[in-house]
Amino acid sequence: MDSNRRSSSSLTESPPSTLLRGLSTAEAGRRRAEEGPNSLPAAARPTLTGLVLEVLREPMFVLLCAASGVYLLIGDVTEALILAASIVVVIAITVVQRMRTERALEALRDLASPRALVIRDGGQERIAGVDVVRGDVLILSEGDRVAADARLLAANDLMVDESLLTGESLPAQKRLPEEGLPAREGRVFSGTLVVTGHGYAEVSATGAHSELGRIGRALGEIEPERTTLERETARIVKLVAAFAVALSALVALLHAALRGGWVESILAGLTLAMAILPEEFPVVLTVFLALGAWRIARRGVLTRRMPAIEMLGAATVLCVDKTGTLTENRMAVKAVFVDETWVSLAPDSTLSSGAREVLSHAALASELAPFDPMENAVLAAATRHSPEAVEWRAAWRLDRDYSLSGTFLAVCHAWRNTEGRAVVAVKGAPETVVAACRIDAARSEALLALAGVAAARGMRVLGVACAQWDDRAWPEDPRDFAFRWLGFVALADPLRPAVPAAIAECRQAGVRVIMITGDHAGTALAIAREAGIRTEGGTLTGADLETLPDAELAQAVRRVDVFARVLPEQKLRLVEALKAAGEVVAMTGDGVNDAPALRAAHIGVAMGSRGTDVARESASLVLLRDEFGAIVDTVRLGRRIYDNVRNAMCYLLAVHVPIAGMAFLPLVMGGPIMLYPVHVVFLEFVIDPACSVVFEAEAGERDAMRRPPRDPREPLFSGAMLALSVALGATVLLAVVLLYAWALSAGRSDGEVRALAFSAIVFGNLALIFANRSRSRPILATLVRPNPMLWWMTIAAIAALALALYVPPAAAVFRFAPLGPGDLGLALAAGIAGILWIEGWKLYAGMRRSG
Repeated sequence: MDSNRRSSSSLTESPPSTLLRGLSTAEAGRRRAEEGPNSLPAAARPTLTGLVLEVLREPMFVLLCAASGVYLLIGDVTEALILAASIVVVIAITVVQRMRTERALEALRDLASPRALVIRDGGQERIAGVDVVRGDVLILSEGDRVAADARLLAANDLMVDESLLTGESLPAQKRLPEEGLPAREGRVFSGTLVVTGHGYAEVSATGAHSELGRIGRALGEIEPERTTLERETARIVKLVAAFAVALSALVALLHAALRGGWVESILAGLTLAMAILPEEFPVVLTVFLALGAWRIARRGVLTRRMPAIEMLGAATVLCVDKTGTLTENRMAVKAVFVDETWVSLAPDSTLSSGAREVLSHAALASELAPFDPMENAVLAAATRHSPEAVEWRAAWRLDRDYSLSGTFLAVCHAWRNTEGRAVVAVKGAPETVVAACRIDAARSEALLALAGVAAARGMRVLGVACAQWDDRAWPEDPRDFAFRWLGFVALADPLRPAVPAAIAECRQAGVRVIMITGDHAGTALAIAREAGIRTEGGTLTGADLETLPDAELAQAVRRVDVFARVLPEQKLRLVEALKAAGEVVAMTGDGVNDAPALRAAHIGVAMGSRGTDVARESASLVLLRDEFGAIVDTVRLGRRIYDNVRNAMCYLLAVHVPIAGMAFLPLVMGGPIMLYPVHVVFLEFVIDPACSVVFEAEAGERDAMRRPPRDPREPLFSGAMLALSVALGATVLLAVVLLYAWALSAGRSDGEVRALAFSAIVFGNLALIFANRSRSRPILATLVRPNPMLWWMTIAAIAALALALYVPPAAAVFRFAPLGPGDLGLALAAGIAGILWIEGWKLYAGMRRSG
């Protein structure tokens, strides 16, 4: 058989020699410039005009336009023009905010782009899928999403899920083009998924020129599911909006009955509706979640599903893999056991023929395009110390690949050398390989004891064996080979220096860290002890998972934090057991078989740099840097985002109480009308930046990682939160009403009364922002926490109030009379007085906690 035309069960180490180098970087760049990116036509980004029209359909702007129309109707052109100008300003602010959010989401979409492993300039390079060009050589492995249409150059047991294109649920077998075979079998297509096997393929069409593009199938983003926060917010907004409509109608009727004038009555009703309408609630959710996801992405974590952000603060268990997450992913072969002796490996070591034989056969039992860092380490050691193994892998043909399974924890490769003779190599769990060699009981026990000693020192130990085979037909079960024992390979991967501190932080935060690994139990316990993971409960192995009933496993996972010899498909059972035990589970994974567990976990976390595309697609979060510290950073950020959303919502609920109250109570008290639409617009210029910029930029509580996870069943708008927010707003309203009543009784003019009460509302608004920055720390304690946006907004609000009070044209529009320093001091005191009780309560609660 020609070396470049192999059956579906064979694969060369590299594609044909003419394509060994692939494209050059310069040529790839030229083709991308000429032919465009490898992407299908996407939904158009929102345009400026579209955003403006969308904003104008919102209720607040409809009310503003109605108020402007009323002023025109009564002939007050100046007031109408001012409201119209305010509409333009508010639209500008809202559109800028929406565009900022859209840019953050666009950046996340770019990060989420599928990736491809290609050969460029003679080396392997992982690139974004959009950068793949015609002529690139793709390296396809299990779990990859095919980046473009391509012609197969080599394949080994390659099966591809083409249901996206064909609707056929069964995977399609792929093999090199041969006479009499359908042409489709020798091609792979953009958007399909590699289910099993490996291969090399040369890209023939990209983007709109691919089969996916030609048939015009739109691959739009899946509509995000509504989060718990969104559902709760929609419920609150509907309730408040219904209340606002009813109360506004009542005020309009009451104004008409008490003071007459239907036009003024309609204006009073519109003002109250504007004061009550909680249009900022959806803005808070959109901005906080989008910018929160953007902040998390800057820390190296991509958010694929927004609900994951709100769940992060509730996570009680982090299930993590050892290799590359807790360790540095710098796996290296440290020693070889051969001829009853451990031989240490150093770069300049000269090995015996027996040690080289162990390394050579370990390399032969490694995948052709290695994905696992352990296999890469074995190949690196073989390249350095046993170069003949690399020559064998390049020249020989891999005829049969026996993958690791639940009953055979080893990888077995059956090769044909250049003379057609069969050479079989196996490497894997010591207990599996020793058993396959049919060694007597005493010798087996001694070998496994040696492996256990090395594992207890944190080493990853693999058994290695070889076999000959004389038949042409390969056996179905690798245990049918007559294996000859060769020795052990011991590998080490150092723990990341930051891991112990990060795990201690998780423990402080009430989050258990559970380590799941395919390693020997001794290795797992050694690494767990070094990392600071609890080991008192011992270990459970994959074999234990197979035998324990569900109820017993749910009990066992409450005490065990180390799981060894676990296969990827067993992770799903672990997730289900942890969920049954009442845990909120975050699970990491990187392979195809991890996908069900990632999807079943409350928060699935895929390894970005070493994870397969199918794992990334199944996860809620993707680590762009595969290390444990990134997960802990994400938990911390998730708690910060949730806290800030909650604080912003508390502020919004509270701040609408005095505004709505002062739009209604002066009518009942017989005093001058306090608020007109222009006053509400002024206050919105303070409220909107506060909820969408100031609270979002808060750094978070110092004790965010020193308190237990929140109960996921706890609603954002709990009864206690609603009561506290309304009470806080009511006390600010009471302070303003008392000042208003005093001014009336003192015989002050309508302009002075209105200016005094409005100034008190502005100062009370600012006081509410400062008070709601933290639920537990008083204002004085939060002042040391930097938030430049808070101070810029405070200065801007006070400067705008000064203009409205002391610049005559502005004062005329607001119907204000100038206030003296004493009056301003009274207004400031009233605004602050409304929040003093909550500050006193924080001080008292803090003393109780510290006592």
